[in-house]
Amino acid sequence: MMKLKPLADRVVLKQNAAEERTASGIFLTSSAQEKPEVYQVVEVGPGGMVDGNEVKMVVKAGDDVLVGKYSGSKVKLEDMEYTIVRQSDILAIIE
Repeated sequence: MMKLKPLADRVVLKQNAAEERTASGIFLTSSAQEKPEVYQVVEVGPGGMVDGNEVKMVVKAGDDVLVGKYSGSKVKLEDMEYTIVRQSDILAIIE
């Protein structure tokens, strides 16, 4: 099994599942489901010096985070889709 190991201040994310039905109970087709911008952190880089600045990693594997709609790079690995972002692209940790 392959594993993604992010470098520097990068974070590997997996998108949380989209809602399959509306609040009133209507089931949505997969094309009508709005994908949330909530992701789960899968793997975290070591941090360190990035562009001349010291970066301390704040997020950890298992955290749920909110990410900007068009942030990061999509990667497909063994039938799973991941998004790789810089820690600074993460807007918030959801508690």
